[in-house]
Amino acid sequence: MVRLLVSTGEVSGDLQGGLLIEALHREARRRALPLEVMALGGRRMEAAGAELVADTTAMGAIGLWEAVPLVWPTLRLQARLDRLLATDPPDGVVLIDYMGANVNLGMRLKRRYPTVPITYYIAPQEWAWRIGEGGSTRLIGFTDRILAIFPEEARFYGERGASVSWVGHPLLDTLQHLPSREQARRELGLPAEAPVLLLLPASRRQELRYLLPPMAAAAAELQRRHPSLQVLVPAGLAEFEEVLQRQLRAAGVRARVVGAAEADRCRPALCAAADVALTKSGTANLELALRGVPQVTGYRVSRPTAFLAKHVLRFDVPHISPVNLVLGQRLVPELLQDALQPAAIVSAVESLLDPASEDRRRMDEGYRQLRTSLGEPGVTDRAAAAILDLLAPAPPCA
Repeated sequence: MVRLLVSTGEVSGDLQGGLLIEALHREARRRALPLEVMALGGRRMEAAGAELVADTTAMGAIGLWEAVPLVWPTLRLQARLDRLLATDPPDGVVLIDYMGANVNLGMRLKRRYPTVPITYYIAPQEWAWRIGEGGSTRLIGFTDRILAIFPEEARFYGERGASVSWVGHPLLDTLQHLPSREQARRELGLPAEAPVLLLLPASRRQELRYLLPPMAAAAAELQRRHPSLQVLVPAGLAEFEEVLQRQLRAAGVRARVVGAAEADRCRPALCAAADVALTKSGTANLELALRGVPQVTGYRVSRPTAFLAKHVLRFDVPHISPVNLVLGQRLVPELLQDALQPAAIVSAVESLLDPASEDRRRMDEGYRQLRTSLGEPGVTDRAAAAILDLLAPAPPCA
């Protein structure tokens, strides 16, 4: 029996963790290898066949002040995990994204169990941003293998001495059998011709506070200008559903909030039905791009956090949308901090609602370039094979 610990956090990490765990079980069956997976993650990983040690999907924040409420829960979780592993250490560890918590976990585990191989899958985007004089590369010191999802990520870590492989972006594995626009709208009960705005404001609680108000105000103004506009709002977490309903109603938005469980099931249909998306920056940007949905992205943190990042940490990044980072150009409109205002959002979204607009044509072309730069499908299977190769090499082909 091979025992793996897979650790991630937040909604996007749980999604990627679920896809990887399914692939790990497929690859283990191919090798006739009994496999047990323990997970720090969420219900998607549990449904994929992991024993959930703790739900970490809500334990995510960006910023110093925003992270303070998570300090005590994180310390308690660390102590609990230490007790669990002390009696039965894993044979291998897989860390997925979730930079701060996973880097700390990786360093602690390498000190305590130096012979246990650690794989980092979906590493922090140090290749794209810097703090101070340069990005931290602490994870190279404790990882046995980095599985890169971007070519530039593989180059960055390879040049710094890491054992790294580029496997491609895992979202490529979700693109098969996409519904047509007409099928998606029938599935969702939407009018065939009405314009549809997909609103994705939050996967962290702090984003409900900082991002939802200006986005909701913009959606309300867009509906005043386009009375037939349908607004769909998938809830990142079940606990967000009531807050989304209440704040959208208060802003005057006629919206359908899609519950978290339903949103998981019908995510391809939501993207296929949408004419344009208004979204926070993150993994969703790449998913929308790969599914061909025009988008406007925004982000905002508290003023103290923004000041600290700019003037103390000297945080510097050319783009905040992963789409723009990969392409090295400002394809997707980005509205950050004080620029995230309803009027600016409305202007950017309206320019993409028209299928014949130059902005729409340019985005469609950029999306095609993006698709060719992210690899080929089969990403999670390649990642699973590389992870298990560190523990039990695959048998020779017959």
